Amino acid sequence: MVYNTPTSVVTIDRFIIEQERLHPEATGELSGILYDLALAAKIISSKVRRAGLVDILGSAEAENVQGEMQQKLDVFANETIVKALDHGGRLCAMASEEVPDIIPIPDGFRCGKYCLLFDPLDGSSNIDVNVPVGTVFSVVRKITRGARGELEDMLQPGRRQVAAGYVIYGSSTMLVYTTGQGVHGFTLDPSIGEFLLSHPNIRIPDPGRYLSVNDSYEQHWDEPVKALMRRYRGLDGERKAMSVRYVGSLVADFHRNLLGGGIFCYPANVKSPQGKLRLLYEANPLAFVVEQAGGAATDGTRRILDIHPTELHQRIPLYVGSKSDVDTASAMLGGEKLTGVGA
Repeated sequence: MVYNTPTSVVTIDRFIIEQERLHPEATGELSGILYDLALAAKIISSKVRRAGLVDILGSAEAENVQGEMQQKLDVFANETIVKALDHGGRLCAMASEEVPDIIPIPDGFRCGKYCLLFDPLDGSSNIDVNVPVGTVFSVVRKITRGARGELEDMLQPGRRQVAAGYVIYGSSTMLVYTTGQGVHGFTLDPSIGEFLLSHPNIRIPDPGRYLSVNDSYEQHWDEPVKALMRRYRGLDGERKAMSVRYVGSLVADFHRNLLGGGIFCYPANVKSPQGKLRLLYEANPLAFVVEQAGGAATDGTRRILDIHPTELHQRIPLYVGSKSDVDTASAMLGGEKLTGVGA
């Protein structure tokens, strides 16, 4: 009788433990944060999958700090992440796209040496039409001297992140993260309730195949941005045309381009001269992920990870994806050359 050799199954817990062993100085606090985020992702995933069956679809009849109508799942996801991480003694504070100020650690719980910044449910306006949504997160070390986190701890350039990633709730739920040692993806097996390593050492293809941009704003772009989009489409004869794919959910568009190669663009325009996407909750974590996968990210003039934030809910333009495609954006928009980025 012939037996098949069993395939090695690597859970996210096992993977994190093995990575921690490579760093003898590690205290386990960062690993604990990643465990807690994985747990929160499982809970949110369960609710997202049942969204059409229970009363959690639609608006919560309240606006968030951005002036956008909060969806019921937005509120649920935000509360889930906060409650999963506020008591473990690993964080000194949190900040959420949905909340105007820093989220303190409740009295009675020990404060740790890390801060968590997150977008609890990116793309939530698409929930009612069953388009994939996601969670984006960023972890930085505390830099102030007090026990509790302060605004200064949050306003650090993205290059100081110690971990970042996202969860996409689509046909399957995937958690993708980096701690500066490459990018790894884990798919949730709902039959056992575990995230299993499915995409080790992700590298973004270069040049990319896909262009993700909202063309409805073309009339509001300045001429260099219009010329850049013509370049990507191959209309100026300088390159092969890219395929245009735009979901309208940042995590979904980014995830497709990370695996298939491409660039996501959200330029500034006359209606949003400062850009629309949030530096701390979206651009920084995705820039860290893409650089670790060999790509790059810019706001058109500066490397995203070098930007010094000035406010908690700061908005910026974003061009993120395959390095040569981002280099094209920098060159045509008058930005700095991203030397050494994405190596």
